[in-house]
Amino acid sequence: MTMYKKKRLTVIAPVFNEEDVIEKFYIEVKKVFAKIAASYSAQLLFVVDRCSDGTTTILRRLAATDPELHVLTLSSRFGHQMSLLAGIDHAQDADILIMMDSDLQHPPELIPQLLRQHELGNDVVYTVRADNVDAGIVRKAAGNLFYRVLNYFTEVPVNANAADFRLISKRVAHVMRAGVRERNMFLRGLFTWIGFNQVAVEYVASKRAGGASKYSLSRMIALATAGILSFSTRPLKLSIFLGLGFASIGFLIGLATLVEYFVNRSIPNGWTTIVMLLLLFSGVQLIVLGILGAYIGGIYEEVKARPHYIIDEAINFTVKQPLDLNERVET
Repeated sequence: MTMYKKKRLTVIAPVFNEEDVIEKFYIEVKKVFAKIAASYSAQLLFVVDRCSDGTTTILRRLAATDPELHVLTLSSRFGHQMSLLAGIDHAQDADILIMMDSDLQHPPELIPQLLRQHELGNDVVYTVRADNVDAGIVRKAAGNLFYRVLNYFTEVPVNANAADFRLISKRVAHVMRAGVRERNMFLRGLFTWIGFNQVAVEYVASKRAGGASKYSLSRMIALATAGILSFSTRPLKLSIFLGLGFASIGFLIGLATLVEYFVNRSIPNGWTTIVMLLLLFSGVQLIVLGILGAYIGGIYEEVKARPHYIIDEAINFTVKQPLDLNERVET
């Protein structure tokens, strides 16, 4: 008689200053693990993005009594996307990976539904927020604008209100480890670009169980910029048309000034026109230079080839840590 082998599931949760909610999140996820224990061997992996509060102390205490709880602490703040990448890199034994935030806005009770969609043959099961009860009108408007701008500029479509709450299969995780190692990662776009069978699951984002959101307006802008630079050269093309358009306007204004000079000799030389043209073309040049600078900056980050992240401490891992950086990156 052949014994049924459980699939190995790893839930990856990036953490930054979540001492008010992290233990609640842990308890809720473990409840879900108990419900799916008959079919899945599940473990939880926290990636701590250099917290300044007591989050790491709480996780050390929890890990001391739970061998299925794994914790990676990063040596500095590398960001949300790099924390997720670190989790993917260190969950190589998993058949299925689920990424979700640790503030309980991504409901753990949705995990069984993501697994059911995966069992139907989907390699990526991503989630889309139907509503966010914790977001105000301004934040919702900013989120909608974020996706409109992003989808206008990028060739890879990103679903509106998509979240970093997703399931990926083992082969998608292998693609990420072996072939996708760029520095300014925009994971929502990258998983769409990778392809395979994908399906969306809607959910309502719950109110935060504690603490405050770590995604400020500046971080949203940085994320949008990373997405545009990663998946589109359209801003460069637009800058060409912008330059041609304003050059045409300048030519027409110059022609009109020349005609007026010969028709009405009494008018003084147009210093106003000169000032306007200088301001106009200087502004256009700065816009175009800014676009070029953003792309050159992206190239600069790539050629430096620094590690995506550095592990400070690894708890409940069988391999001696920290890992050799070359071993970790070249998978």
